[in-house]
Amino acid sequence: MRKYIWKLFTHFVNLISHTHTFHAHFSLLFTIGTTIAATLLTYLYHKINPSGAANIGLIYILTIMLISYHTDKYRYGILAAIISVFCINYLYTYPFYEFNFTMTGYPITFLVMYMISILSSATTFHMKDQARKIQEDEKLIMEAEKEKLRANLLRAISHDLRTPLTSMIGASSSYLENGDTLDPQDKTDLVQQIYEDANWLLHMVENLLSVTRITSNGVNVLKKSPEVIEEVLFDAVNTMRKRYPEFQVHVSVPEDLLVAPMDPLLIKQVILNLLENSWFHSNSKKPANCYLSSDEQQIYVHVRDYGNGIPKDKLEYIFDAVPSAPSSATDSRKGMGIGLSICKAIIRAHNGEIAVCNHTEGTEFYFSLPKEGMHFEQND
Repeated sequence: MRKYIWKLFTHFVNLISHTHTFHAHFSLLFTIGTTIAATLLTYLYHKINPSGAANIGLIYILTIMLISYHTDKYRYGILAAIISVFCINYLYTYPFYEFNFTMTGYPITFLVMYMISILSSATTFHMKDQARKIQEDEKLIMEAEKEKLRANLLRAISHDLRTPLTSMIGASSSYLENGDTLDPQDKTDLVQQIYEDANWLLHMVENLLSVTRITSNGVNVLKKSPEVIEEVLFDAVNTMRKRYPEFQVHVSVPEDLLVAPMDPLLIKQVILNLLENSWFHSNSKKPANCYLSSDEQQIYVHVRDYGNGIPKDKLEYIFDAVPSAPSSATDSRKGMGIGLSICKAIIRAHNGEIAVCNHTEGTEFYFSLPKEGMHFEQND
């Protein structure tokens, strides 16, 4: 009987040790080390409390579950279960320090203990495997979202970048070819058009560079720090007023300071994009409104215009970087595609949400940021 048990044990160890991968060696060493540690612990416990033999089995079961969780194969949990049963038989069952499987009732005890150990090992391994599959599915979803963003950006670039370039080439060509016949006002208009298109291209490049700050090789590299959202908001509004002196906006903020962890440059870019959309696309009859609100967990930034509104069929896809048709000749070279898609990517990277809705007099964009100390699952 002893020879058979020893051969079975030797065969099992040889089966495991034939695997030459790093993980296999780690799993084997972890199994042996943890089992030895559990045996030493139970031995000391038995010396201190000889009548507490029932708890020894629980310690070994806990050890088996620990091994199953930290190793990558069923066999290590099974190996630990076999070793545990033999240790209990040899060290803590009469006659002590001898293997004895012939005592009345012991074969049933042996089988029950072994089955409990195997089931514990299998259940723990299954839970770990399920957690791994869920994690892999989440990674696939994140990669799909990133691929969708890349595809949408490429589609939008052909519109939002090529159109102003074409306009600049046309204006500069007219200036060079007809410079002698143009009056000073026409020359000024052409230069002004080139200037505006160059600024628009600069803003688009800033948006595209923002994407590289969000992720690098699929790893989130945002460097967030607690910032007062009011300061970021006023910084964006002041930048907007410098770029477009005719732009008008009313800003209102609550008396309490609202703090959220963020990359302030990226959040400023989001606010700028929303303000630019309200200026170029809404044909607003009144100054835009930009204001802050909050609840117990979130801070909200709102940008409201009083213009044309957005058609209902476009609301659902407004953040998907699909180039939009110009609403008038004044914005024929300024599509909404890239800017709003970048806004969505930045806010999602901050664990927030961005949305849009029409109201009775125009459109309102708004986004949320978790307050300092709040933690949410990453969405992108």
